[in-house]
Amino acid sequence: MSFFSSFFKKEISVLGVDIGSSALKIVQVKKKHGKAVLETYGELALGPYAGIEVGRAVSLPAEKMIEAIKDLLRESKTTTVECGTALPLSASLITFVNIPPVPEKQIADVVAIEARKYIPVPLNEVLLDFSIIPKEEQYVTEDETTKTEKQGHEVLVVAIHNDYINDYQSIMAGSGLNPSFYEIELFSSVRAVVEQGVATNMVIDMGARSTKLYIIERGVLRSSHIINKGSQDITLALSKALSITVSEAENMKRTYGLKGGPEYKELTEIITVNLDYMFYEANAALLTYQKKYSKNVTQVILTGGGVLLKGFTELAKICFQTDVIYADPFGKLETPAFLAEEFSQAGPEFAVAIGAALRRLSELE
Repeated sequence: MSFFSSFFKKEISVLGVDIGSSALKIVQVKKKHGKAVLETYGELALGPYAGIEVGRAVSLPAEKMIEAIKDLLRESKTTTVECGTALPLSASLITFVNIPPVPEKQIADVVAIEARKYIPVPLNEVLLDFSIIPKEEQYVTEDETTKTEKQGHEVLVVAIHNDYINDYQSIMAGSGLNPSFYEIELFSSVRAVVEQGVATNMVIDMGARSTKLYIIERGVLRSSHIINKGSQDITLALSKALSITVSEAENMKRTYGLKGGPEYKELTEIITVNLDYMFYEANAALLTYQKKYSKNVTQVILTGGGVLLKGFTELAKICFQTDVIYADPFGKLETPAFLAEEFSQAGPEFAVAIGAALRRLSELE
């Protein structure tokens, strides 16, 4: 490419699409002067498309999902159809397998053989992907590298059923979008919220239907868990205990959270009981990892709409006894300075969409 064609290279916009259990999010970015620049973003609750309350998890039929995506694209004033799409963690099977030392060209075949032990359907019914986990010794000396290669490899294996991908392809086509890839939401989220480095982080992604946990070491996934409780469980518990409608419970939760004061003591207690269960499960996963690998998790990163609950961070710090921060995926983008506070507050909800957009943008380089 000549200097002039490079200099006058057309700026291309791309979208990151995150179809969550209770809301749809999109982010449009472009590359300008080597930086990812935010152009527009938007969020749309999916509950009303199923005739239920905002904040509730839903499973919409394809035609309703297409309607919702088109509505959000229009409201957000997007200008491109080029995108990357994130798939829910629940749509995948993620496991780690150990394979013996084999020539590089045979690794894929050996991984497929090992993966059969963990995947409950024929391999021709799934899309299978894998990546070799780098050994720490590989960062030390050449002699150590040779030694560890003789020991074999630990491999991260991801499988997604073909039917699920076909459903998403139909929805994207019906929405007029052109995705270049589908990836599991955890990889989008990690790309947007975890900084490169040698630190070990745990990402807690609290959605409406479930809470996902990812432990990331040197930028590589080392463990993932799903807790089958999310933010809507808190809303439903409040509705039942306080004999109020689900909409009223959702509004109280968002307005007061854990900071309602003495007059909202019962509200605080109900929320705390539900969060205690989630934190207990998360702490168990964290301690299991630390015991297995003899390594400390140095930071907990909070993401997903559920973590925006008032008082969530303070309770998390008490539980995990380590550094706890909100995810700041908008920090990876160039954004208007006067909206900095708004972006910092919205960040946890848009981590997946931003991560997908960043990958799609990198494909253009």
